[in-house]
Amino acid sequence: MSNDASEFRFLAGDAARVERATALPTVIRTEFQLADGSGSLSALRFSPEQPAQLVVLHGAGLNAHSFDPMLLALDRPAISVDLPGHGRSSWRADADYRPEVIAPAIVEFLVALADAQPDTPFQLLGHSLGGLAAAYAAAALEQLRPGMLRELMIVDITPGVSPSTDGAGVAEFITGQRSFANVDEAVDRAIAFGIGADRTALTRGVTLNTRLREDGRLEWTHHFAHLAGLPAAPTADQTDAGTADAEQSAAAQDDPRPYAGAWNALASLTCGVVQFAASVGMVSQELAGEWADRLPLATIATLEGPHNLHEAVPLDLAHHIRVLDPR
Repeated sequence: MSNDASEFRFLAGDAARVERATALPTVIRTEFQLADGSGSLSALRFSPEQPAQLVVLHGAGLNAHSFDPMLLALDRPAISVDLPGHGRSSWRADADYRPEVIAPAIVEFLVALADAQPDTPFQLLGHSLGGLAAAYAAAALEQLRPGMLRELMIVDITPGVSPSTDGAGVAEFITGQRSFANVDEAVDRAIAFGIGADRTALTRGVTLNTRLREDGRLEWTHHFAHLAGLPAAPTADQTDAGTADAEQSAAAQDDPRPYAGAWNALASLTCGVVQFAASVGMVSQELAGEWADRLPLATIATLEGPHNLHEAVPLDLAHHIRVLDPR
């Protein structure tokens, strides 16, 4: 557990932004050691004195703090997890961050949470990469701990997306420029890529997602910024399983819809499933139609805003979550 006060210096400003009228909740950082010894997951607990009602997973290139404003607006006991390779969670040795690959670590975390609070089922919300990983994790959790997952909510992603088209801008923003002279330069780039328009909010996000290099320049803390790109599968030099596996990996990289396997995970769920699509995001009308066709019992709602809805319109997203579960 870490209680680095500087890490939470933006919470008061976040609370003011979402017009929070009550006192700030207790927020602490916790570490969860993975059973295979490969590393740990780091997470933020909001109101840790109470059982968690919600677990949230951020998107590629972000971190657990990206949900701070939304969670302060929602005002419920919650846990925001740093995905593998992001924030303060461990980097994977194989640099493979496909959703189905990182999902087992999330499942392990969720099972431990379910065992720690067996009388309090929770919701799971994932944004972008976190949303796809959440689909796999939710399906596994329902098998391992039936009844503990009340609802799966996915923010602006579907298994039908194609990284080369639907997510090309996000990928270029994450990997296109590796270092910055200062925070303002990184914020300018974020605005240019349509990541957001609120300079104060973006400054906060960049500050919490960068670190100072020895040469005095800033770099992103996530592993993606230290790789050649956002691969859909390990490259040949990242696997030692032989030529066949290398060829299979290369083929997966060329797959225009590499996440389609998540449809089966979503279709297997017995809990409620909700898609929050952004009006200017990654879920096109075509993808929204596919969602409705493949998951006729699921819900889809469009919110006005960009891909990172939880950062751009935290009050609106919190309101929609509260409508789904008005406890």
